[in-house]
Amino acid sequence: MIGRRSFGKALGVGAGAAAAGLAGPWSVPAAAAHATAPAPGAHRAFARTKQIRAGVLDVGYAELGPAHGPVVICLHGWPYDIHSYVDVAPLLAGQGYRVIVPYLRGHGTTRFLSARTFRNAQQSAIAMDVIALMDALKTERAVLAGFDWGSRTADIVAALRPERCKALVSVSGYLVTNLEANLKPLAPKAELAWWYQYYFSTERGRLALEDKTLRHDLTRLVWDTVSPTWDFDDATFERTAAAFDNPDYAAIVVHNYRWRLSLADGERRYDGPEKRLAARPTISVPTVTLDAERDPFTAPGGGASYRDRFTGPYEHRTLPGIGHNVPQEAPAAFARAVMDADHL
Repeated sequence: MIGRRSFGKALGVGAGAAAAGLAGPWSVPAAAAHATAPAPGAHRAFARTKQIRAGVLDVGYAELGPAHGPVVICLHGWPYDIHSYVDVAPLLAGQGYRVIVPYLRGHGTTRFLSARTFRNAQQSAIAMDVIALMDALKTERAVLAGFDWGSRTADIVAALRPERCKALVSVSGYLVTNLEANLKPLAPKAELAWWYQYYFSTERGRLALEDKTLRHDLTRLVWDTVSPTWDFDDATFERTAAAFDNPDYAAIVVHNYRWRLSLADGERRYDGPEKRLAARPTISVPTVTLDAERDPFTAPGGGASYRDRFTGPYEHRTLPGIGHNVPQEAPAAFARAVMDADHL
């Protein structure tokens, strides 16, 4: 059985410190978060990836841990890839979890099975990819954990298909997109952080994503901007940037951001799920939400703006000094949140 005492040892902290840090709402000093994390570059890459047909995709994914362990599915965001979890996955696998880290559609080795399939990146389509992957892996229930696009995707599965979600870890809380609300302007400072969303609404932005050099520099700029305290090296970025060479990358990214602004249509087959999501359904599964202090997209109020969306067992944690890519910047804190959500 996976216990907090053994998990604390795996993270390099004593059982007493682990227990103290796990009691109630949790705030981790920046120094402590980095002190318990694996050393930078401790895991340079996943040993290998696998492929499996799931729904409309041939999904590329990394897998660590025992084949019959409790399943955790870790979902990346944009502009990232599976390597956001390169240090999280070994921590969880070492505690007996079967960790699945898929490339989202349009990323890495994930490919559409048909050239005729619409390159759709609306939120419910990506969420249904996760259900299809679970079906292909013969996994009835899993802990879902994510950030950015991954948080939104995990939130949607937890809200619409709670029987498939054992527990949830969601960076930035409740990220389900409401198209009507998205038409309303934000405060100028908040709009500034979303500059690329508007850039991708233009033909210039689409062309930039299709140009390998411009795409490289654009995504690197986003990394630097949204993770201002993360001291990553060039090799770390280049390892992830390789996933952006997917032939459908530009189409998926552009559609995702244009759809959010009601500038691109989705598919009629997702009208039902989208109608349910527009009503902001609550999430009843056990949940840990994480807010990163240095992430420009973190909402003020310490999670208060989305607390009412979570009706089951719940904890909220703040990570001082951490930016947008939480699992890669604070892998030990993220891994612990996964384990704690599983035991709420």
